[in-house]
Amino acid sequence: MRVLVIATVVACLMAPLSGAAPLSPLRPEARPDVIALSQGSYQTAAVAILRPSSQPSARPVTGTILTPQNASANRDFQSWIKRFRQRALAQGITNSTLNRAFETVTYDPEVIRRDQNQSEFTKSIWDYLDSAVSDKRIKNGKKALRAQRRRLQQIEATYGVDKEIVLAVWGMESSYGSYRGDMDVIRSLSTLAFDGRRGRFFESQLIAALEILQAGDVPARKMTGSWAGAMGHTQFIPTSYLAYAVDFTGDGKRDIWSDNPSDALASTAAYLARFGWVKGQPWGVEVRLPRGFNYGLAHRRIKKSPAQWAAMGVRGVNGRPVPNHGSGSILLPAGSNGAAFMVFKNFQVIERYNAADAYVIGVGHLSDRIKGGSPIQQPWPRDDRGLSFGERQEMQKRLTRQGFDTGGVDGKVGPNTSAAVRAYQFANGLVPDGHASLNLLKALR
Repeated sequence: MRVLVIATVVACLMAPLSGAAPLSPLRPEARPDVIALSQGSYQTAAVAILRPSSQPSARPVTGTILTPQNASANRDFQSWIKRFRQRALAQGITNSTLNRAFETVTYDPEVIRRDQNQSEFTKSIWDYLDSAVSDKRIKNGKKALRAQRRRLQQIEATYGVDKEIVLAVWGMESSYGSYRGDMDVIRSLSTLAFDGRRGRFFESQLIAALEILQAGDVPARKMTGSWAGAMGHTQFIPTSYLAYAVDFTGDGKRDIWSDNPSDALASTAAYLARFGWVKGQPWGVEVRLPRGFNYGLAHRRIKKSPAQWAAMGVRGVNGRPVPNHGSGSILLPAGSNGAAFMVFKNFQVIERYNAADAYVIGVGHLSDRIKGGSPIQQPWPRDDRGLSFGERQEMQKRLTRQGFDTGGVDGKVGPNTSAAVRAYQFANGLVPDGHASLNLLKALR
């Protein structure tokens, strides 16, 4: 199970912030569906959407006054809790844990509102990175590195995960601990489980949250997080917490909620180590592709050594062959008109935290910038943008009508649609990079 739930479109990202204002996190909100990414690929649950949390509010985590419209829903919700208790007892949750967990808990219409209020537009990679790796986030990351250096060095020595990567995940998920979520996790998860559209998934998370309470790691009303149940400094969902969280401070609790981020940061390192992090290997490096490059080779399943890529004319942005970091693939998150990257095994490891390419590039590039690395060199095609769900469906219909079968019209840019795009581009004298974009749709129109 990936550490963060989840998925819908990559959407509604905040603009870069400056001045003294704190940064909102680029943390995920949970939906176990299918994510359609602007990069021209899709992933199934559990992955995370790249949407900033709202700033902490003053709303109480339990006992919110219900409107008459929601009073009926709350009555049904309380009946659901009674039935759920029996299922929880059968899975080893004690009556005392259930009593503590559900004391004063009511139905939360705000959770349902947030779950349903999902934008249909896919945000472009460059807009995402403008926020994810803004000057303010880099500055705050360097400040956090100075403040937490000793702790991060201990974590790096213990788990073999580079401290800047752990720091970058922290920066992306909660803006270095500034926004950890203030919603009652039991209330949020039980509301989502009761709602029923993804009830099985959220009920499994609710059971896991109750197991955490039963173990004594955190009191019920201090178990706070996002509206979707992601918790702590680095936003673990309950099942991943149970599987991977660690007690780094030695106090007998895996406390990812504390103002002291030690357990949360160590848990993130432990998670990445579990999935094969290679210490010292970059997540990826920006490269220049030669004129006439075969864009059919730009695929994650096609791996070659840096020397083999160099023999084909692929070079680092400094003009020299990429050092031997192991086999790598060529990634074009904005097609042939944007930056190109050679990505290595650690890219796949970060994907276990969140499967969206934009997120992985954001974490990797933020870690590079915290180390003092340079900005991405190749300009992005800022006159283009990602497609809405309806536009992706339109693109699939138009491709299929012109003889380039997408395998159906579902609004998801998967392998079949990418292949159809590439075939259309090749037939019409365009660069066959397989990238679905607004400019491509305009050409089809």
